[in-house]
Amino acid sequence: MALAKARLLEMTGKQCESVSGLNRTRDGWKIQLDVVELERIPQSTDIMASYQVQLDQHGELMRYERLARYYRNQGSCEE
Repeated sequence: MALAKARLLEMTGKQCESVSGLNRTRDGWKIQLDVVELERIPQSTDIMASYQVQLDQHGELMRYERLARYYRNQGSCEE
C-alpha cells in the first residue's frame, strides 16, 4: 500500500487520505485510494476522488485512473 500511495503522489501531487480497497491479481496488486482533490470550507464539502492504482509484483506502476469524484459528506462515491 505504501508503494501505491507513493506512486499516486508522484502522478497527481496529491496525498492519499485513505485506502478503500486492496485486491491481489495474477500480475500484482490493485489498490483503491481516496484523496482530497479540492479543499473547501467547511471541510465536509471537500471534493474527494477515488483512484485505482495497479502495481506489478515488484511494486512498479502499471496504470492508474480516477474512478470517481464525490463530496466528503457523501462518505463514498457509491452512496
